[in-house]
Amino acid sequence: MSELNLAQALNDALDVALAADDRVVLLGEDVGVTGGVFRVTDGLHERHGGRVIDTPVAESGIVGAAFGMAIAGLRPVAELQFLGFAYPAFDQIVSHVGRIRNRSNHRFTAPLVIRIPFGGGIGAAEHHSESSEAIFAHTPGIKVVAPATPADAKGLLLSAIADPDPVVFLEPIRVYRAIKEEVPAGHYTVPIGEARVVREGADVTLVSYGAMLRDAGRAADTLEADGVSVELIDLRTLSPMDHATIVGSARKTGRVVAVVESHRSASLASEIAAVVQEQALYSLLAPVERVTGWDTVVPLKRTEHHYIPSPARIVTAARRTLAG
Repeated sequence: MSELNLAQALNDALDVALAADDRVVLLGEDVGVTGGVFRVTDGLHERHGGRVIDTPVAESGIVGAAFGMAIAGLRPVAELQFLGFAYPAFDQIVSHVGRIRNRSNHRFTAPLVIRIPFGGGIGAAEHHSESSEAIFAHTPGIKVVAPATPADAKGLLLSAIADPDPVVFLEPIRVYRAIKEEVPAGHYTVPIGEARVVREGADVTLVSYGAMLRDAGRAADTLEADGVSVELIDLRTLSPMDHATIVGSARKTGRVVAVVESHRSASLASEIAAVVQEQALYSLLAPVERVTGWDTVVPLKRTEHHYIPSPARIVTAARRTLAG
């Protein structure tokens, strides 16, 4: 057990996977000699030689090459540097990676992982701070994972690499080096598709994932200081979403606030609200609240804090449900 940040935990997961299985291959821009834009692959090129491959700056080519490797029997892990730069590869992901099992009547699968940093909060602009995960969660044939903690990140990445089907693995940029926690050594997995109840409560449920989970936790601290019992859920997997955990909590507390960083319209928060209202309507004591970014391009550094939901906004939304 070592105390690691999220970037170190991911590096450890990749090291474990490369050492255990010769079919695992890493590829992407600067993942080799440089160690990746956020140094997640630091040192792996030296330890695992030709299986950590630097590629040209061509996202469609990276995913296309990884797709070919996967259906040929390898276990590629492709890195795209920012979610906003994944759009050139979107055709590969949607038209080919996500469809090969259905298209081939299950004769071929694509066991590949596409790692992508996502979200804002580091003062970068536009494409470097996108939180467009709903686009990928909407796509059939791929799983979408978004860890919030170092230990979960390692276990979920090892699950993703072992998965027989493609996984888009979203890494919260703000969390890479923001926190450390004890991370088990060696190989272990965290199941894809299972949410985590971070804390149990009785009055209101906060549902979030990725970097926003920390802000939701701060909001929960504020609410609990005022005597409000908060249940906090970390989705961990965006597709398939763990409806049972969300709905079970909604039936218990009667009040739900969905907290995401992405644009508001057609976001994962909208999906959470729809699921709760379909399956727990008669348990609700107030309408489901959504706390989100705005329907604008992610702004430049000086105004970024107006875009990303703050703990204060989450507290205000929770208080509206409590007044309902």
